[in-house]
Amino acid sequence: MSKTAGNANVFTAIADPTRRAILDLLRQGEQPVKQIAQPFEMSLPAISQHLSVLCEAKLVTQRKEGRQRFYRLNPEPLKQVSDWVNHYEQFWQEKLDVLGNYLEDNS
Repeated sequence: MSKTAGNANVFTAIADPTRRAILDLLRQGEQPVKQIAQPFEMSLPAISQHLSVLCEAKLVTQRKEGRQRFYRLNPEPLKQVSDWVNHYEQFWQEKLDVLGNYLEDNS
């Protein structure tokens, strides 16, 4: 998979609020799928589909222990998102600084 495709998968994966909530849950540590599904009002297969998208984007890793699957957060791909947002944060900070200076000069 190309780097561009990988970036698109990360952004697609975090676009869904349920998947973002799953990532937040996994910040607490590795969890089995049933535990991940508890706070959501959806079926276990639906949660598994969300986890599949997160695994495909490499935001989550899974391991099997017997018949159970455990999921763990892999935050590294989120650095791409942070780097991208950082460019816009700098842009807006500069705009706010200019606005602040303008308001001070014209008050």
